[in-house]
Amino acid sequence: MKFPSLTKSHAGRVTLAAVPVGVVAALLLGGVAQGAVPVSFAVSGSQFQIGASQLEGTGFSQYAGVATDSEGGEHTVAIANIKSATLSDLCQSVITETPLGTVGVLIKAGGDGNPASASDLQIGMTGLKGDATFGNIRIGVDASTVNTDAKGTAGDFAQDADTVSIADLQQTAWSTQAAVFTLTGMSLELTDGSEACF
Repeated sequence: MKFPSLTKSHAGRVTLAAVPVGVVAALLLGGVAQGAVPVSFAVSGSQFQIGASQLEGTGFSQYAGVATDSEGGEHTVAIANIKSATLSDLCQSVITETPLGTVGVLIKAGGDGNPASASDLQIGMTGLKGDATFGNIRIGVDASTVNTDAKGTAGDFAQDADTVSIADLQQTAWSTQAAVFTLTGMSLELTDGSEACF
């Protein structure tokens, strides 16, 4: 399945056909090493990359929305929800400009056959690549009637599915939040910004 680029139309609506997944840099920088943690953040002025060799999820929906960064900037995004997800060989990278120069953060988790996991995952993304399979998918439903607790605006295009599977995931996002994110075997490395997930 090919995933088209997001195209903005009147009233800020977006026609979408993509699926996401994500992990949170801000909490990891706060010193979370491994285990279940509550997650919610907005990236300050920069997007981040997320990669995984395999995503398996249940309870999926996707629709158009707006993500607000911590500086108040608004960004048109595809909002995706996954009730329960596992991610194998998870990678996240973000590059930030500081007064001391460019600083990168490279985070890895979920390797060696012990995937990371998340519940009530919601992602505001702008791009995704991967090989996706959907179970019991509905495309073109009203965003206010999707099968997840989080819903979009009435009249907007949306899609939902009972299950989603994505191999070789490559995603760019503005924000990620989840009720719980479990990062097994996590490692964090500060870089000069030359290393990224993809």
